[in-house]
Amino acid sequence: MSISPNVPSPQESYHYENSGTPRWIAVLFGVLFVALAAMGFFGYTAQSRMSQELARAEDNNKLLVQRLDQANASLADLKGHVEVTEGKLGMTTAELAKAKSRAESIRKDQIAADQKLSTQLAQAQKESEEKIGAVATDLGGAKKDIETTRNDLETTKGKLDRATGDMGVMSGLIARNHDDLEDLKRRGERNYYEFTVPKSKTAQRVGPVQIALNKVDQKKSKYTMTVYADDKSIEKKDKTAGEPVQFYMKGSSRMSPYELVVFDVGKNQITGYLSTPKDASAAAAPAAAAPAAKP
Repeated sequence: MSISPNVPSPQESYHYENSGTPRWIAVLFGVLFVALAAMGFFGYTAQSRMSQELARAEDNNKLLVQRLDQANASLADLKGHVEVTEGKLGMTTAELAKAKSRAESIRKDQIAADQKLSTQLAQAQKESEEKIGAVATDLGGAKKDIETTRNDLETTKGKLDRATGDMGVMSGLIARNHDDLEDLKRRGERNYYEFTVPKSKTAQRVGPVQIALNKVDQKKSKYTMTVYADDKSIEKKDKTAGEPVQFYMKGSSRMSPYELVVFDVGKNQITGYLSTPKDASAAAAPAAAAPAAKP
């Protein structure tokens, strides 16, 4: 004897049929937006740090220029003292040569300091440009990866769609063939069990349930099956290929029923898959014992 599962109210059916874009797509676009903002903030922070380093280098250069001016002033004073001393005290040639040598030494030291500062400024500028270039390259790569992911998402979204199941609940994404099913498995949003069930008096185990194929109509792509689960049998009569066939098990949410989708109706068999919620406690439980199906 078949026991029909609870059927959602018309208000619940209306709610599910009018579901919009899947919440995970909105969340994924939100994550992509946050990733782009983080990359932009990282590039701005790196560029600001490089600008601060260049500003400090320029301050050091100004300090050295001031010291050069002071040294030049000191050299002028020294030269003036030499000339006064030579004129008033009759400075010897040897002392005058010593003073001139000292002044030349000061001049050479200042030239060397200027050259060292110029080298340091050039090196700092080069390092800043390299770091800013690296940040720009990283941002460009991140944008390219995000764009690729977005394109893949749009492509997959175009291949897969949703439909209202036989219990009036909006289904998850539906696979129309084996390749689509592999895409769903890679998403990892639910558990998927692919099956090929022949018409037989004996039910066949599919994941946490058992399925008996009672009747097929290959020309109309219709079939009738009985699902055995939780010590009860559920007959699904005159279902069509591609239609989400829904039922509930112990522990499953009213918003996320178990779903059977048949994408090929053969002469004496059906091929499709069972989709179950990730957090369903019944997923690991054994299916109910199935009596022999009637011929």
